[in-house]
Amino acid sequence: MELWKKNLIVCWFGMFVSSIGMSQIAPVLPLYIKHLGIESPALISQLSGLAFGITYIISAIFSPIWGHVADKIGRKPMLLRSSLGMAIIIGCMGFAPNAYILVGLRLLEGVITGFSTACTTLIATQTNKEHAGEALSTLSTASIAGSLLGPMIGGYISDYFGLQNVFFITGGLLFIAFITVFLFVKESFTPDNKESLDIKSIWKAVPEKTLTLTILITFFILTVALYSVEPIITVYISQLSKNSTHIALLAGMAFSASGLANIIAAKRLGKLSDRIGVQKVMLIALIIAGIDFIPQAFVTNSWQLMGLRFILGLTSAGLIPSVNILIKKITPSEITGRVFGFTMSAGYLGVFGGAVLGGQVAALFGIRYVFFITGALLLINAILVYFKVYRRIDASLN
Repeated sequence: MELWKKNLIVCWFGMFVSSIGMSQIAPVLPLYIKHLGIESPALISQLSGLAFGITYIISAIFSPIWGHVADKIGRKPMLLRSSLGMAIIIGCMGFAPNAYILVGLRLLEGVITGFSTACTTLIATQTNKEHAGEALSTLSTASIAGSLLGPMIGGYISDYFGLQNVFFITGGLLFIAFITVFLFVKESFTPDNKESLDIKSIWKAVPEKTLTLTILITFFILTVALYSVEPIITVYISQLSKNSTHIALLAGMAFSASGLANIIAAKRLGKLSDRIGVQKVMLIALIIAGIDFIPQAFVTNSWQLMGLRFILGLTSAGLIPSVNILIKKITPSEITGRVFGFTMSAGYLGVFGGAVLGGQVAALFGIRYVFFITGALLLINAILVYFKVYRRIDASLN
């Protein structure tokens, strides 16, 4: 088996587990904070929001830093650092004596992350042009599926094994990822002994600045769209299934529908992008995703919502991989890690922004408007991609 395929398998598992570790805490945070002694509902809500959001904000700051370090000393050391660090920190959350220590540990989790950036950079630099779409699309399914399935997995573990075991089990899986990376990931890396570049110098070294900026904006909007419904999906399901006693299960299934579709479609769409062009896959997927959000506001039962969420997962399988493929193709290899770090920062900010947007729009205008606004954002983004990416991509890459 080729080296990039072996590393892809290991990185896929690690990214899947690390994404679960980042997202599985969402459904159990309020319960765990109450378990730690906070009784006020208002304070529980405030601390839950802070604990959820702070990881992504801090990750957005540190992701480019770890990308820079990866370019200097190699990607495998970054994989080992982040997987072991998250295993320890998430495991320690199960021993948190109070809610404020929990928030502090979530902050440290944001500092230590960087697994996804290192994985993406490793696979991008090891894979030849002919297989880049397939490899990066397959890898993207790990992060997306882990993020979407994480809340359901966290809720299931807490129901059947206890709140603290959510953290212990996730920490254990991350430690397994650390051992797997240590044993099986192979990297031939020549250290970069050149003078370190600051952000301004890195940006000067980017050959396609307009294209790169458009891709970063696109990735931000995509993650906003994917996570805008996270704060309201359970409430929306409860409105659609008034007589059901399994609201949490149905909400988990709604999340999982997107993740399942993404896993099914990503590799196929990656191969398609290698054949017909990544810009075509990106544009078509954006348009379909934008349109798909509109009918989600008019569904009358949970199963209709799950079907539309499944379609959304199919489109996201052609979007986020396209971002990584384009970044690989237009970025010089010596700054690939740093640019991927900026891409991940845009994604982390999108997760936080999506959660805030969904919650605020639902509170001010109603849940259905979350779908209208998110769909409009994606369609506007499709127009931007058409003029800034689609129409000039051939000239940029040839």
